[in-house]
Amino acid sequence: MTTFYKKVGRRYVAVSEYDSELRDAFQEGAHLVIVKPGGKSIHYNIDVNHVALIAAGLVAKEAMATALINASHSKPKKQPLTAEQATAWENLKKAFGDEMFSLYTESANTICEAGIKALIDEANKLLDNPSVKNAYDQFLLISKLTKDG
Repeated sequence: MTTFYKKVGRRYVAVSEYDSELRDAFQEGAHLVIVKPGGKSIHYNIDVNHVALIAAGLVAKEAMATALINASHSKPKKQPLTAEQATAWENLKKAFGDEMFSLYTESANTICEAGIKALIDEANKLLDNPSVKNAYDQFLLISKLTKDG
C-alpha cells in the first residue's frame, strides 16, 4: 500500500492510498479484460459462452461509434427553421422557463454499449433453446479442433 501526501502549509497531510493488488483483484467468476493503447476495459461476471461475442463487440465499439458519428455528419443540414418550427421552438422555451435546457441524445459510445448488451441478451435467449445450445457447443468443438497452433 502506498500513501500519497499533499503539502498543506508547512505540513504534509495524507490524501489518499493506493493498493495495486486490491485494485486489480477480481471476485470469483469469469471476467473479460481488454487493454489497448490509451485505455482498458474490465467486464465482470460474464458468461464464458459469450466471450468472443463480447470481446468482438467491445473491440468494435470505437469503430461503431466513429461510424455513427461520421454517418450523422454526412447528412445534409436542415433548412432554416420554418415559421411553424420557430413558433414551436419559442413555445418550448416558454414551457421550460428560465431554466437551462438542452435537447440531446446519448453518446455514440453509449449507443454502441447498448447494442453490445442487446447482442448478449439475444445470445442468452437463443442459448436457452436446447437445439441452439447443442449447435453452439458443436461450433465451439469444431472451432477448437480446427484452431491453428
